[in-house]
Amino acid sequence: MKKNRTIFDQIKILSSEQRNNKSHNFDTMRTNKILTVINDEDGFVISAVKKEIPYISKAIALVIDSLKTGGRLIYVGAGTSGRLGVLDASECPPTFGTNPSMVQGIIAGGKKAIFNSQEGAEDDTVAALKDIRSKKIQEKDVVCGIAASLRTPYVMKAVIEAKREGAKTIYITTNPRSILNKKEFKTLRDCLDVAICPEVGPEVIMGSTRMKSGTAQKLVLNMITTTSMIQLGKVYENMMVDLKMNSKKLEERAKRVLMISTGVDYQTASNVLKKAGGHVKTAIVMIKTNSSVTQARAHLRKANGFVRIAIQEKRK
Repeated sequence: MKKNRTIFDQIKILSSEQRNNKSHNFDTMRTNKILTVINDEDGFVISAVKKEIPYISKAIALVIDSLKTGGRLIYVGAGTSGRLGVLDASECPPTFGTNPSMVQGIIAGGKKAIFNSQEGAEDDTVAALKDIRSKKIQEKDVVCGIAASLRTPYVMKAVIEAKREGAKTIYITTNPRSILNKKEFKTLRDCLDVAICPEVGPEVIMGSTRMKSGTAQKLVLNMITTTSMIQLGKVYENMMVDLKMNSKKLEERAKRVLMISTGVDYQTASNVLKKAGGHVKTAIVMIKTNSSVTQARAHLRKANGFVRIAIQEKRK
């Protein structure tokens, strides 16, 4: 009973568990009014995330250093937060051509929790230890906990253990930094390298953190992986150039990227991509520098995979 009261006392101070004054009368509103309130509240998310850019930038620096040295970015979450981590991780290989092991997602309750709610799994700290230890965490890894409510036992335990094993740690919550600074969260706070805390305020449905909190978390995760991949040379100008041509759509996208970046026609783009083994970066350098496949690959290696640098070096 005392334990339950402790959890109750923790929950009642969380901003994500407060009632939203704008939606007190949701059950009496017509559809358009409900939608307007939801949309207005969603508008606060962008500014909340913007205020956290200095902290997001620090987190990205950790991720870049990690990935450059062969480390991994591992997300850990429960419920909506866990699904968002898994989603972001799963989108990196098709978007940036990364190895699936580079960015990974762990969700409380395992794979079945991705499709079906496993609410009790968020309290399972024994499973958290087992799951994080199964990843064989190293000092060059970054582990990022995602917990809208901040206090999720599974996520806290996994992040604390990751720090004990030497990893850099990031924590994303939509509750204020002032709550993280409370004494009951000292153990967690002391093991974090960076905390990202966009304050989105009470949800329109009290405690439903799949809404504003979920949106804010998705934005932050997008910023972390996208910016990291740009800094690792996975983007040329503002185009994906390390994508894998694993579908007809991606094949045609690759051709279009090559046409836009070099000015060649459709048939030429198709031919050069074929010669380059479907590797867009190589094809761009081949055309831009009038190089063979072997030469273009050498230029890219020398430029650490950055297309712009490879082209500039060849032209010197």
